[in-house]
Amino acid sequence: MASILVCCAPAQGHITPLLAIATHLAAVGHDVRFLSGRAYETRVRAAGLEFIPLPAAADLDLDHANEAYPERAALTGIKEVQWSMVHLFVEPAARQVAAIDAATAERPTDVVITDTGTFGAFIYCARPLAERLPLAFVNIGPLQSRDDDTAPFGLGLHPRPGALGRLRNRALAAVVDRTVYRPIMRAFRTAFSDAGVPMPSDLRFGDLPNSLDRVIQLTVPGFEYERPSLPDTVRFIGPVSRAGASDVPLPDWWDELDDRRPIVHVSQGTVANNDLDQLVRPAIEALAGENVMLVVATGGRPVAELGPLPENVRAAEYLPYDRLFPRLAAFVTNGGYGGLHYALEHGVPIVAAGRTEDKVETTARVAWSGAGIDLRTQRPAPRALRHAVRRVIADPSYRLASARIGGEIATAPGAAGVEAVIAELVPGLAATSEVQA
Repeated sequence: MASILVCCAPAQGHITPLLAIATHLAAVGHDVRFLSGRAYETRVRAAGLEFIPLPAAADLDLDHANEAYPERAALTGIKEVQWSMVHLFVEPAARQVAAIDAATAERPTDVVITDTGTFGAFIYCARPLAERLPLAFVNIGPLQSRDDDTAPFGLGLHPRPGALGRLRNRALAAVVDRTVYRPIMRAFRTAFSDAGVPMPSDLRFGDLPNSLDRVIQLTVPGFEYERPSLPDTVRFIGPVSRAGASDVPLPDWWDELDDRRPIVHVSQGTVANNDLDQLVRPAIEALAGENVMLVVATGGRPVAELGPLPENVRAAEYLPYDRLFPRLAAFVTNGGYGGLHYALEHGVPIVAAGRTEDKVETTARVAWSGAGIDLRTQRPAPRALRHAVRRVIADPSYRLASARIGGEIATAPGAAGVEAVIAELVPGLAATSEVQA
């Protein structure tokens, strides 16, 4: 069995999948320690794992970024992306590396596992392998790869085949490198210097497969762009948080769900739900009076904030997805990666409306895969939303595409797939495991 250090940025959307992986690895016998922010100490210890706190300078409040950093809240578009990448992810990178070094010096360790928010992974992997441990990077969002097969990450553009498509991608990459990515790479140079590690001359922002030992992608190939030139460092394992048995109680209106009418679910997730006017309220307005039952999850916000609800709308703060998703005719979402995979797992067609963080890329993949419609906006008009919901329910091609991806998810290893990656990175571990078995 291996001794494993898991390092995770202190954010709800990152902690959930990394904790699922860490818990699984501990359950099969590995020695697992979990390095993250103090806000998650109780949750980590409740999972039976040893907790190590990040240094205060790297323990940022990522779950409430706009409230914690008012200067960010005033920004939109590219400016917001640049500010967030520089201040929330790149600047803490050197301190993350120092925390990893301290933890691995304290106890013999075989492998390090980090999440998408731990940008210190790029500095750590820039060292010669003789001076560090092997590292597996768990990518909790769409794959970021710098190649001629796809447009630069963050533009939400689908692949375009042929020579013209590759020419388009190279031209866009040159523009994005000179503009959008320039301040991010400047911050990276400072972070590498602070860590005492020379920055590789070929390091490019958003190039995961060429910068890290292994990239563990939490999806299946059917929900990711085809890349003929993708390096052999990426491992697709499917989602690790699936709609299994839930301890969320059934709301008191559950028996009122009418299966004679298609059931539609809308949610903005548990993090990006501070403004329910973005998607939840437009969905209520769009589908009020339609021949559907609309089920709303507020993600922890009081249901009373929604005000009076139409006859065909039911709402709760949280819902048992294992019971709900098998009954859905459509899922309306702002594009959270985890929620999308719950829908795909059950072959549910999707209407997506999200543009912040990596959602411009997640929603683009919804349309590209054929599993749903990308409304290409953060705040859809009720009329457009109503038309999209009608369309994904009436046209069986969306459900068939979602079900095809769901079939891939059903056979994907999930958290158990990380074991195979560890065996690749730690020589002799697979043979040892076979002998013990």
